Amino acid sequence: MSATRRATTSRTRAPNAPLAAGRYWFMLLVILVALGALVGRVVYLQVIDRSFLQNQGDARTLRTQTIGAHRGMISDRNGDPLAISTPVVTLWANPQELPQDPIQQTLLAKTLKVDPQQLESRIQRYSKHEFMYLKRQLTPAEAKPVLDLQMPGVYSRDEYKRYYPAGEVAAQLVGVTNVDDKGQEGLELAYNRYLTGKPGKRRVLQDRKGRLVRDLHLIDEAKPGGDLTLSIDLRLQYMAYRELAAGVRKNDADGGSLVMLDARTGEVLAMANLPSYNPNNRADVDVRGLRNQAITDAIEPGSVMKPLAMSAALASGKITPDTIIDTSPGWMVVDGYTIKDFRNYGKLTPAGILLHSSNIGMSHIALQLPKETIWDRYRELGLGQSPGTGFPGENSGSLPSLTNLPRSAQAAMAYGYGVAVTPLQLASAYTAIANDGKRLHPSLLKLNGQPDSDQIMAPKVAHELLGMLGHIVQPNAGGHLAMVPGYSVAGKTGTVRKVTSSGYQETEYRGLFAGIAPASNPRIVTVVMIDNPKKGDYYGGLVAAPVFSRVVGSALRLLDVPPDESSEESSP
Repeated sequence: MSATRRATTSRTRAPNAPLAAGRYWFMLLVILVALGALVGRVVYLQVIDRSFLQNQGDARTLRTQTIGAHRGMISDRNGDPLAISTPVVTLWANPQELPQDPIQQTLLAKTLKVDPQQLESRIQRYSKHEFMYLKRQLTPAEAKPVLDLQMPGVYSRDEYKRYYPAGEVAAQLVGVTNVDDKGQEGLELAYNRYLTGKPGKRRVLQDRKGRLVRDLHLIDEAKPGGDLTLSIDLRLQYMAYRELAAGVRKNDADGGSLVMLDARTGEVLAMANLPSYNPNNRADVDVRGLRNQAITDAIEPGSVMKPLAMSAALASGKITPDTIIDTSPGWMVVDGYTIKDFRNYGKLTPAGILLHSSNIGMSHIALQLPKETIWDRYRELGLGQSPGTGFPGENSGSLPSLTNLPRSAQAAMAYGYGVAVTPLQLASAYTAIANDGKRLHPSLLKLNGQPDSDQIMAPKVAHELLGMLGHIVQPNAGGHLAMVPGYSVAGKTGTVRKVTSSGYQETEYRGLFAGIAPASNPRIVTVVMIDNPKKGDYYGGLVAAPVFSRVVGSALRLLDVPPDESSEESSP
């Protein structure tokens, strides 16, 4: 039995032996081929194509980092900073690398001083992305506790943040940048391209957690933005803002504007507006405070336009300083509209018309002239057209159309109604009176060369007007509150009803004063506007003139302008 079984088994196995041997040698061959391919690949990568592994290794350790370029500084004419960029740290994360442990995420949130649930929600929202901001523009001291956690997926980036040393004092003029350091308002926006720096690049070695191991080499050097020097004097700007704010508070006004120009160059030495805002903390910004009203808001100016209209009349030759105009009985009707004076002033010379601010006198003069005479003069003085400062949103104002201009509008132009100007335009127009008939183009930047100017009126006419305006700023005259101890002043008051979408308001006014000092040798031209004073008087001579007096007095002393009158003669 056993022999038979062995014989049978032997016969069964014999045919399968070659098959098993074949399988063995086949598998051995496959293994040898695979091993050969692997060895060949290793040899190829290590000897023939070494750059592949090198590039793959570099891709996991070498990085190109951006080098931040700081934005150019904005300074006043004396080099005092108005806008500077300070280094800050921005924290960001790769959500795919952040720990999923809730305890770790809560620790990160508390260190960041944010709500843990909000952070968790943001991580989930960005879970398929490789980038999300954790917190932007922190000081290095604020960022250090977070970076000290050495949490996977948390990284930092060096940036710059804009800081405004003057705060609300020069906010509307200088403007602001956004969180990405791009200009959004004011001169920051107007000169954004010039102020913006060009970032650089560098090659660095990092570990697997993204930490810097070694700075290898510089690729492109960062180039900072250009610096901008403004025409304003920060000392005068502070005084202007302070006194304007005091005037607005005293009269319970809605706001106000002040523009001070150098009477010899047209440079803006100060430009203040209220309401304002703090550009370093924009949490609760009043949108009205964002506007630079002195440039962007055109208003009807009222009687401050009378000297400008008078310049056209004197230049025409039809009116001389000795011409007598009968303003009786103190009112007149033109095209069905009644024009009134405060009272019947009788017969007046041009100087008397300006002194008493006679609407009737100006209307009679305007109607004796061709309708384009005063209109052309206003255009020559820059009204109804862009001032050319480059400031975003600067207003060109408006003049009535000459086509079919009614006599009532012709008369109204002469006493400051039916036209719209900005405080900057008005101040620029007054430089023609202060500068021997040459109107100076306003500049928000410090000038290094000769100012742009246009000869608008003969020097003789300018001098005559300067003398007439000097009589207005004298004791017992309408502009006596604009007097500056020790200095002669020439100027004109103005009071005008506010215009809204529903027309002229019966109880809302603007009070203005436009003046030149010293009158004997003009150095500065200043325009003050108080918007809707609600406490007591609203006349320009009572609400705007005192602000002019305080600001100009301080400015003249600060600029070392010698007095041209004794204090006794010039005291109110």
